[in-house]
Amino acid sequence: GNKPPAMLPKRAEYMLKDVKRMAKYYQVPVQMSENDFQRILRTSTLPAMRFITAIDMTQPQYLEPLSREFWMRFWSQHEDISQTENILAAAGQAGLSSEVAQKGLEMISTPAVKNRLKETTEEAVKYGAFGMPAVVAHVNGKPHLFFGSDRLELLGSVIGEKWLGPVPS
Repeated sequence: GNKPPAMLPKRAEYMLKDVKRMAKYYQVPVQMSENDFQRILRTSTLPAMRFITAIDMTQPQYLEPLSREFWMRFWSQHEDISQTENILAAAGQAGLSSEVAQKGLEMISTPAVKNRLKETTEEAVKYGAFGMPAVVAHVNGKPHLFFGSDRLELLGSVIGEKWLGPVPS
């Protein structure tokens, strides 16, 4: 079987340095230490993924700010995004009312949300995704899979756009 990159000692050591370089380049506040690989492997993101799915089903305009908020809390603030209080805090910070957030929280255990997340995951796998971040661009009726945050320039080329870097002027 295939071992996760962080479970290979030399790869984990490299990834720690590389993530810091990428964070600086993309100007995102990722905070990583040697302990983080264990934290990442131990922390379930399933409740957050289901919550995002529930909100996407009911209030899709919040998908991006909510996703960004969960990203920030997991990768920069090292919060356990499986905990109800952290899910609700992320929702509030993303602009959701407490009523909408509570409704989303109630939906995470429903078959509709579970099935939607499963279908979305299966669709990504169908296109060849094997991890995240993965992007599928559909160009001239043909899907193109890109894996990794360092593939944005190539993605731009395929869709006919110029990648201007992480902070275009």
